[in-house]
Amino acid sequence: MLNTAESIARSPFPALAESFAVRAARAAGIAAEHAAAVDSEARFPQEAMDALKQEKLLGMMVPEALGGEAASAGQVVDICYALGRACSSTGMIFAMHQVKAACIVHHGMDSAWHRDFMTRMVQDQLLLASSTTEGKGGGNVRASEAPVEAADGRILLVRDASVISYGAQADAVVTTARRSAEADASDQVLVVFERKNYVLEKTGGWDTLGMRGTCSAGFGLKAMGTPAQIMPVPYGIIHSQSMVPSAHLMWSGVWAGIAAGAVEKARKFMRKAQRAGSLPPGVPHFVEAQANLRALRALIGAMLGRYEACAHDEKALAAIDFQTAINLLKVDASELAVKTVMNAMRATGLSGYRNDGDASIGRSLRDVLSSPIMINNDRILSSLTTSTILSDVPSTIRD
Repeated sequence: MLNTAESIARSPFPALAESFAVRAARAAGIAAEHAAAVDSEARFPQEAMDALKQEKLLGMMVPEALGGEAASAGQVVDICYALGRACSSTGMIFAMHQVKAACIVHHGMDSAWHRDFMTRMVQDQLLLASSTTEGKGGGNVRASEAPVEAADGRILLVRDASVISYGAQADAVVTTARRSAEADASDQVLVVFERKNYVLEKTGGWDTLGMRGTCSAGFGLKAMGTPAQIMPVPYGIIHSQSMVPSAHLMWSGVWAGIAAGAVEKARKFMRKAQRAGSLPPGVPHFVEAQANLRALRALIGAMLGRYEACAHDEKALAAIDFQTAINLLKVDASELAVKTVMNAMRATGLSGYRNDGDASIGRSLRDVLSSPIMINNDRILSSLTTSTILSDVPSTIRD
C-alpha cells in the first residue's frame, strides 16, 4: 500500500489545512487497499467513497455559511493528487464530483434552491455526477441536443447521455441542456437533478483499458423538476469561468498523482537494486521520470496559482490568454503524465511490465492513457485555433 500520509506531506501544491490532510490520508489509505479489486473487477470504489463521505470531504468547497469549509481549488487539487496515487478511479471520481461542486458554489449563491442544495450536499455528502456529453455530439460539451421543456410549472429533460461516469452510484446529476426547443445548440443551461428527479436507462457498458472503476457507462436520462433547479447563470459563463478551469486543474492533479505513484515504485525498484549491488540499465529513464514529474507538478502549481489569483475577476477569466493557458494545461499535463509513467515503466523493465510484482506499473500506465482522450486533446487544440489566430504575438519577452 502507498504511504498516503507521506504523499500528502510531500504534496507539491498549496498546503492543506491539517484537518484536510488527516482526513484525506485516511480516505486515500482505504482507496489504496481496494484499488486492485476496483481495477480487476471494473467496479465502483464503494469503500473509498464511503470513506470520503465519512471524512466529510464531498462538500468541502461549499461556503461556511452553508455548512461547508470553503476549501480552495488548491486544497481540492491536493486531495486529487493524493487519491490519484492511491487509486486512479477514486481520484478521478472525486475530481469530477468537485468540478460540478465548483460550478454550483461559484454560480449558485443567488439561487435559493441551489443554496439549499449546497447545504444538503454537505449534510448528506451527496455525490454529484456530470452529464455533458450526448448523442452524436460526443465530447463537444459546448453544444446540446436535448432541450429543457417547460409545462405547468415543471421542467422535463430527456437526454441520450453517451457517458455518465458513476451515474448509477451518484446522488445527483448535473447536466447541460439546450435552454429550450427553439434555442441554438450552444445556448445552454446547467441543471441539477437529484436522484428522486430522474430515471436512468443503461444504453452502453464500460469495458475499457483503464479507469475501469469510474463506471462511465452510457445512459438514457429522463428527468423532471422545477425551473428553480436551472442554474441562474448561462452555461457559457459557467463553462469558461468554473467548469474548464476546475476540470483541467483537478483532473491534472489526479494524473500527477498517478505519475507520482509510478515514479515512487520505480524509486523503490532502484533502491532495491542498489542494495543488491548493481543498478539496472533503466537508470536514465528513472532520472527522466523524476525530471518529468517535477515539470508536471510545476506546471500544475503555476496554473493553479494563476487561477486562484484571478478566480473572482470575470474579465481576467474570460481573457483569451487565460482561456488558452487553462486549456493547454489539460493538453500539456496529460501528455507529460503519460510520458512520466512510461519513463517509470522503462526504468523498471520487465519488473514494471509484469502484473504480479511490487514494481508493476501496468495499471498506472493503463489509467493515465485515458488522460489525452478524456475530452480529446486534438479537439481542444482544434478549438484553440481560432482564438490563437486572432490574438497578437507579444511584442516583447515580458508581454
